[in-house]
Amino acid sequence: MAFPATRLRRLRQNEQLRSLVRETRLSPENFVYPLFVCPGEGVRKEIGSMPGVFNLSVDEVVKEAREAESLGLGGIMLFGLPEKKDEVATGAWADDGIVQRAARAIKREVSKQTVIGDVCLCEYMSHGHCGVVEAAQRPQSLGAPARNSVIAAKADEKLKAIDVAPAKLTEYEIVNDATLEILAKTSVSLARAGVDVIAPSDMMDGRVAAIRKGLDAAGLINTPILSYAAKFASGFYGPFREAADSAPQFGDRRSYQMDGANLREAMREIELDIEEGADMIMVKPAMPYLDVIAATRERFDLPLAAYQVSGEYAMIEAAARNGWIERERVMMESLVSIRRAGAGTIFTYYAKEAARLLS
Repeated sequence: MAFPATRLRRLRQNEQLRSLVRETRLSPENFVYPLFVCPGEGVRKEIGSMPGVFNLSVDEVVKEAREAESLGLGGIMLFGLPEKKDEVATGAWADDGIVQRAARAIKREVSKQTVIGDVCLCEYMSHGHCGVVEAAQRPQSLGAPARNSVIAAKADEKLKAIDVAPAKLTEYEIVNDATLEILAKTSVSLARAGVDVIAPSDMMDGRVAAIRKGLDAAGLINTPILSYAAKFASGFYGPFREAADSAPQFGDRRSYQMDGANLREAMREIELDIEEGADMIMVKPAMPYLDVIAATRERFDLPLAAYQVSGEYAMIEAAARNGWIERERVMMESLVSIRRAGAGTIFTYYAKEAARLLS
């Protein structure tokens, strides 16, 4: 039945009617709050490109975790800034690593808070890449043998680099299979420290299977994996690299993160991660890839997350500070769009503020 009998504006007359028929709803449980943990005590250092977001010492992170719980957030995500970096990401998997210390402290004080641990090596590598770097001296597959880059020293179970990368390389390779061992080791260390969910974001081939095998071998069979299954090589990550001090010292990440033009490849990445044992999947970034989120929701039944990344946050903040947009309205509209596309969980720096507005 068409106009004039049908008038869609009838259900838009006031907020009560609009709310009654609203198709997409947000709640605090939909949000995960990312936190950046740094050394020290009483540290709360604002990140220049991300107003309102801070590098936090462990004691300050505990305060944030407590507030997140009181607001009813779905969880928090921890990223670490180590005291020092090296070519084998020791700070990522050490028992006394910065994220491990934070996880233990949170679980002592806020035991029911869901803690998600990002598993990537860029913050811990001296070169800033997400895997082991090897000089590319000859043609070689991306999955070069681990023995060419890393050996395990059985005596103390510490990884030692051989053929380590110089400070600057014109030709280099991110060695896939050697990196998997470090990712699995990191995941076990985080889970033992109290991290509830392991979230690999490195985009190495086979990482989910390697991590699942490592967790199971350590008796951590009930620790779920949230895979950044479709993580695109994006310009929207810029502010994060300031926050996590993780910018590559040479080159870029396009040889392992996805090409932003490829939707069908994203479906293959997700399908492979599910086959390897992922319990949840993520698309990152969010708003520039709403079509990928929607296609993922249509095709796969696993819980789906999306990450509203630092550049998305920074653009809203910059436009609002210039008076070009209504900040709260655009913030909530952006979150609704991600939810409407199909994401059940949204990783966002607006988590706390959005939860307050919804309460």
